[in-house]
Amino acid sequence: MIFSDRTDAGSRLAAACRDRAAAWPRAVVLGIPRGGVPVAAPVARALNAPLDVIIVRKLGLPLNEEVAMGAIGEGVRVLDDGLIRAMGVTDEQLAKVEERESAELERRTQRYRDVRHPVELAGATAIVVDDGVATGATARAACAVARAQGAASVVLAVPVAPPDWAPQPGVDADEFICVARPERFMAIGQWYGDFSQTSDAEVRRLLGLLE
Repeated sequence: MIFSDRTDAGSRLAAACRDRAAAWPRAVVLGIPRGGVPVAAPVARALNAPLDVIIVRKLGLPLNEEVAMGAIGEGVRVLDDGLIRAMGVTDEQLAKVEERESAELERRTQRYRDVRHPVELAGATAIVVDDGVATGATARAACAVARAQGAASVVLAVPVAPPDWAPQPGVDADEFICVARPERFMAIGQWYGDFSQTSDAEVRRLLGLLE
């Protein structure tokens, strides 16, 4: 265990981000729902930056949903073609997973946007935050969404990631900030004391949406 919970992880990530804040004009902090939002909230407070969500959904393998074969976001689709071929995923299986996750993407968009408009990203430094990186598919999709929405630069910031993982500079993110990169990395949750699921209500509370 490295972090007691997501709030602890967010506080430690905020300290790492604060050291770089002067290089980020007009920063906007974007949490990936649901677990990335309680991590992003302390970062936004530390940087005195607006907090918003960037909504993406992992496309899990048909026989192991925890392993991402890609991700979708608001107008963005990222696939791990090598993994799809290696696991023998058919076009029909991929389409079925994508249809299910597209429905959840739409539901979350309605739930977290409500009457609240997205924070304008044109010309901003988009700081994309999640509770960790495993395969990176979701993080890459989120960075692609931020870039497509006009962000001048994209920073990916997470508490924990595998030691050999990094985004593609200028493609996924222009900068990568990570608090811990432990050996024997198997899953994000193994590095948290409390990794219980974040609720929709908690995400809405952190975004300032009244229940």
